[in-house]
Amino acid sequence: MTTGLFISFEGIDGAGKSSHVGSLAEAFRAQGRAVTITREPGGTPLAEKLRTLALNDPMDALTEALLMFAARRDHLLNVIEPALARGDVVLCDRFTDATFAYQGGGRGFDLDVLCGLERWVQAVPALSAGTLRQPHLTLWFDLAPEIAAARLAGARVPDKFESQPVEFFRRVAAGYAARMAADSGRFARIAADQPREAVWNDVLAALRGRGWL
Repeated sequence: MTTGLFISFEGIDGAGKSSHVGSLAEAFRAQGRAVTITREPGGTPLAEKLRTLALNDPMDALTEALLMFAARRDHLLNVIEPALARGDVVLCDRFTDATFAYQGGGRGFDLDVLCGLERWVQAVPALSAGTLRQPHLTLWFDLAPEIAAARLAGARVPDKFESQPVEFFRRVAAGYAARMAADSGRFARIAADQPREAVWNDVLAALRGRGWL
């Protein structure tokens, strides 16, 4: 059986990451790979309900973080782990790095608490004790918050995160940078201020550099 592959897409709102998920799925399918496309928060019926709450209802940062990790646990056990066991390529629009960036960086919530939740939630039966499920590769679409805000202006009715001020997204971007610094081998930084074709070429280069395409 082909080994499963887990790739996450990260970046602030407006960075353009989601537009490349389908293109990468097609590239893998062209090589005969089965692909599972999913997202966080969400991906299961329960997690989608929690997503609606987390993205729209007012709550403190701890409640928000707990909802994100509760959704993640259900998502891991019912979608991500079964897909990896089948040998699928799993393409996930956001994963735990987003929680550290948004709740940790943006909200200023305690990173030690987030690390504890990460250890509890991402320890799954398929992995040896002490090992956490993490993406094999995280594509971080790095974009200046001012550019992201201009892209989002008038695009749709914003959720409670998208409606945050630019300074919030500066903290979120710093949160992503800190996660990359702590685990640089897992990340590929994509300069998201380029034309779409150039961004896509960088995505392909990151995958080809690892021998996956």
